[in-house]
Amino acid sequence: MPPVALPHDVHGSGPHRVIALHGWLGDRTSFQKIQPYLDGDAFTYAFPDYRGYGEAMDLSGEYTLAEIAADVIALADKLGWDTFSLIGHSMGGTAMQRVMLDAPGRVRKLVGISPVPASGVPFDEQTWGLFSGSAEEPANRRTIIDLTTGNRLPGRWLDEMVGNSLRNSTVASYRAYLDAWARTDFHTEVTGSATPVLLIVGEHDPALSAEVMRGTWLQWYQKTELTTLSEAGHYATEETPLALVSAIERFLAA
Repeated sequence: MPPVALPHDVHGSGPHRVIALHGWLGDRTSFQKIQPYLDGDAFTYAFPDYRGYGEAMDLSGEYTLAEIAADVIALADKLGWDTFSLIGHSMGGTAMQRVMLDAPGRVRKLVGISPVPASGVPFDEQTWGLFSGSAEEPANRRTIIDLTTGNRLPGRWLDEMVGNSLRNSTVASYRAYLDAWARTDFHTEVTGSATPVLLIVGEHDPALSAEVMRGTWLQWYQKTELTTLSEAGHYATEETPLALVSAIERFLAA
């Protein structure tokens, strides 16, 4: 299918342009808690929905990383952004690398929030069953969110996160994107990249930890910074929005 300029919000009017890519369990509204604190004088942020999510729920597709990248590039073209930086949360972290590769010379910096590496994520059989089964089973989504935030957050918040995920994604796209982020390996394409990268992980995220970053991203990119947020798990946008904004904009402004 041909690329489309994805539905999106734009915040700010600053000269440094940034596209923020959401994760597997949320649409673009997953960035809502950080938006009031973004510096709109220094930056312009665009927040798109992938096909099958949010306002793009009715937009069919193949639900691959290459398709996300093509659509994000089409959005940048529509906005008239020749160059831009990228923020990617979780699945968005691997998608933004595909954008970088498919739009050579256009991406200034990468910011990964608990970002999936370009190698994908290995699963044992039991864990794969939990994740793949979550397409049809809301309780699995709740378990995943609870596990990746250290089993420490309120049940009502877990329920809210699950409800948002169910409302804002189709089963077909959600299930297909799991294969895209977990089982797509293109790390040899990013190895040696000189694009500056900031990696932000949560201390309470056992899945995409600082150790995982050191064994993947930090091995492949020439210019990397790694920051651990002590009060966050996998969802820093929800758990520690102020600390997250400070880390992001300090890096992008440098």
